[in-house]
Formats: sequence, structure tokens, C-alpha cells
Amino acid sequence: MVEHSIYVHPGCQAHGIGRALLSTFIAAGEDAGVWTIQSGVFPENAASLALHETLGFRVVGTRERLGRHHGVWRDVLLIERRSGATGT
Repeated sequence: MVEHSIYVHPGCQAHGIGRALLSTFIAAGEDAGVWTIQSGVFPENAASLALHETLGFRVVGTRERLGRHHGVWRDVLLIERRSGATGT
């Protein structure tokens, strides 16, 4: 199992950079035999959640008041992707 985080500067968003990075990361994980990739996303980050969903991630739970953002404790959605090739 690995945990990931990908950040794309706001001025560079909507150009496919996040999709390219995450797709490459997933492929490298498959090659390395990683069975599960997980991450945490703020519930309001619809673009990140949609991207992850299209690449096979699913929400598995909510971690309450886990992440601090601009001085405010926030809930974080726990997302994961299970390999279709490894661990089956």
C-alpha cells in the first residue's frame, strides 16, 4: 500500500497535468506490485475527486477534522484504488 499526493499549481490546472502524473504513478505502482493506492481529499475539491474517480479510485470513508487548511480543521475524504492486476 502506498499513499500519494499530487499538487498542480492553480495556473497550470485544466491542462491534463494531474491526469498525466496520476496515470503514470498508477502504472508505476502496478509495475512495482502495489496493491492499494490511497490519498485524502477535501470534500469540496470536486475536480480532484472526479479525476481520481475516472482513474479507478473510490471514497472509502470520511476522516473528521483531520486536515488543517488556512487555520481551520477540515474533514478529509479517504480515497483508494485497488489494483486489478496485483494482489488478486
